[in-house]
Amino acid sequence: MMKSTRTVLICGALILMLAMGVRQTMGLFMPQMTVANGWSRDEFALAIATQNILWGIFVPFAGVIADRCGAGRVIAFGGVSYVLGLVLMAFSTTPMHLETSAGLLIGLALSGTTFGVIMGVVQKVVPPAKRSIALGIVGAGGSFGQFAMVPYGGTLIAGLGWYTALFVLAATAALIIPLAAGLSGKMLAAQGPQQTAREAVAEAIRMPTFHLLFWSYFVCGVHTAFMALHLPSYVQDTGQPLMVGMTALALIGFGNIFGSYAAGWLGGRGSKKWLLTWIYGLRSVLILALLLLPKTPLVLYAFGFCMGLLWLSTVPLTNGLVGQIFGLRHVSMLSGTVFLGHQLGSFCGAWLGGVIYTRSGSYDLAWWIAMALGIFAAILTAPIDEKPIARVEPALAVR
Repeated sequence: MMKSTRTVLICGALILMLAMGVRQTMGLFMPQMTVANGWSRDEFALAIATQNILWGIFVPFAGVIADRCGAGRVIAFGGVSYVLGLVLMAFSTTPMHLETSAGLLIGLALSGTTFGVIMGVVQKVVPPAKRSIALGIVGAGGSFGQFAMVPYGGTLIAGLGWYTALFVLAATAALIIPLAAGLSGKMLAAQGPQQTAREAVAEAIRMPTFHLLFWSYFVCGVHTAFMALHLPSYVQDTGQPLMVGMTALALIGFGNIFGSYAAGWLGGRGSKKWLLTWIYGLRSVLILALLLLPKTPLVLYAFGFCMGLLWLSTVPLTNGLVGQIFGLRHVSMLSGTVFLGHQLGSFCGAWLGGVIYTRSGSYDLAWWIAMALGIFAAILTAPIDEKPIARVEPALAVR
């Protein structure tokens, strides 16, 4: 049975809040876990990079299952995998153990509990006129999770230690499982041609717009994964206490509550592609300002909040464009396929940030690369064709 729109929006926002929020705490564990286990930062970063790439690889398959059978079971399975990954992360004593727990299991969990599946359901139950703002509201749930969970995770680590904090976070992530009931049930089939999933992917891949969305989303993944994992350590390296880095990361989440909502609202009233162009370009401006200005707490806090306004604001716009251009019948799967580009970027951002630091002793080169990629993404999004695909239905046979 279809759930009410209100139920889908509330449960979808809460699931994203938990899934994205807990994920954003990973960077807080890096300083203490690497010291306790004798790992280098690039070894820890590789596990989180693996998490990101597996998240991207699994999400189109999660989308196919959600499109065909409903999202509830996919989300509940993701919740179970999340709990197991966090618990086993506490017991990880080698980089390979961390690859399995934080990499494989949490990557699998995120594929079923985040944007591709959740926003696919939202697009199917919300009328077209309100679809963009609904995506912005649900995206803001993920943003609030980052704002709330980062200080929550930091408090747990400070008060209980990193080992016990992981068990508390596992109990927190377990709340995803009952919330999955709010998105259970088979979604009504979207209007459009009777394509198979394979035909829908083949059609999308033939279109230049699909590749522009894919590779601009790649840049978004580089930015978000690099900053989410390495920003606290970067702030510490500038001589500021960990609390300043944690606060800057939380302010990214706080700013994005407004950024995601505003992107959804504006995307329903104007061009989504031009909004994306401005978002990527302004990210590069902010990174340049961070590199040039003194690293005082005020500068770092302002950077965090302003970057937050541009952070996951790409998500409702990119997912909205996928549904707008390619239709809703296979929207979860196609959104997941585009999201694979985001996660390829996330792998590069998380891992190469650690590699650059280990080899040079500084994150500066990584920041300059991130700035150049922002300009590249702004150029990519400008020529996107926002018009829906004009499909010709096969003629009926004449007897």
